[in-house]
Amino acid sequence: MRLDKPRNILVLAPHPDDAELGCGATIARLTEEGASVYVATFSLCEDSLPPGWPRGVREVEACKAIEELSIPRENLLIFRYPVRRLAMYRQEILDDLVRLNAELKPDLVFQPATDDLHQDHSTVANEGLRAFKRTTIYAYEMPWNNIAFRTTAFVALEERHIERKVCALSHYESQRDGPYMAESFTRGLARTRGVAIGTEFAEAFDVIRTVYH
Repeated sequence: MRLDKPRNILVLAPHPDDAELGCGATIARLTEEGASVYVATFSLCEDSLPPGWPRGVREVEACKAIEELSIPRENLLIFRYPVRRLAMYRQEILDDLVRLNAELKPDLVFQPATDDLHQDHSTVANEGLRAFKRTTIYAYEMPWNNIAFRTTAFVALEERHIERKVCALSHYESQRDGPYMAESFTRGLARTRGVAIGTEFAEAFDVIRTVYH
């Protein structure tokens, strides 16, 4: 699929920062090229914050992060399910996704991989398949959660796209101790994926389904 084709894009993020980690640089390229991007976040992780951080901090961080990627605040759609317990609300989440499909009519959905080991990611991935079964779906890469990941699609990126991803992630100060939040990791993975397609940088995806209309 050419990136000048999808105009209405939905990113499914189990938690704040998943969209930026999984496809932040691709989002930067897509918004730069005029696409409308929405991010649906399903938990603000208020019960898993490091000690000393206020309960609402992840929402504040997410708002700052999407601004770096040129996503309007009204395009950040927040659902407040309890972290690590999304599986208990599987039907409610499916209902939310079906409603988003009807309201937004996305022509491309980014979501976690179906083999993602995190229980919340797995729930969103599986319900995403059900809700968007007639839509193009790309699974984004999270090496720390994926046992196996098929790199069946690549998005070529420029330095400015990687820089915007790095800046977006820098707003998640409550998560700064995660090794995957380091700029060196972001750049290293993007360079690795770029080597595969002969560009300086890229992000890789597993194509779950491609639909042409």
